[in-house]
Amino acid sequence: MPSSYQAPSRKDKMQATTHSQTTESNLTHETATVRKILEKKGSDVFSLRPQNTLHEAVVMLRDKKIGAVVVKDAEGKLQGILSERDIVRRLAETPGQTLPQQVEDIMTKTVEVCQPDDALISVLRKMTAGRFRHMPVVDDGVLVGIITIGDVVNYRLTELEYEALQLKQLIVG
Repeated sequence: MPSSYQAPSRKDKMQATTHSQTTESNLTHETATVRKILEKKGSDVFSLRPQNTLHEAVVMLRDKKIGAVVVKDAEGKLQGILSERDIVRRLAETPGQTLPQQVEDIMTKTVEVCQPDDALISVLRKMTAGRFRHMPVVDDGVLVGIITIGDVVNYRLTELEYEALQLKQLIVG
C-alpha cells in the first residue's frame, strides 16, 4: 500500500452543511391563497338570472365548457349556484320535463363562498366536506371570481413540482 494511503474515518463521511438555510426558513412557507389562483386564472364569472331556463343553463355550460354557473339577480347580487350535478338530479326526477324549468327551481340557494385572502387548504377542506367542486369568491360583498377544486389541486401540484425541483437542485448541486 502506498505510504500516503489513509483509511476512511467517520469524519470523512460527514457532509458539509450550508448555512444559507435555517430550520426557520425551511419550515416557513408562504400561505397559498385564493388570490394566487385568481391572479393566474382571471376573474371571469359566467352567470344567469334565476328566471332563466335550465335549457339556457345547459347551453351555457356546454358552450363555456364549465361545470357550474353562478346565479345573480338584476342588481348583480349572488342568489345561488347551479351545477351539472343539480341538473342531472332534476333530469332523473322529471324526465322529459326538465329543460323548460327555471334555474331558481333547482339552484343551490345557500352558497358557500370564500374570500381572496382565504388559505387554499381551508377552501379545499370546505369543498371536500361539503362535496362540491365550485366556490364563488366574494370580496366586500362583490363577486370577484370563482374557483374549482381542480384549480386548487392544480395549484398544489405545481407547487409540489417546484419544491421537488428545488430539492433536486439542492441535492445535486
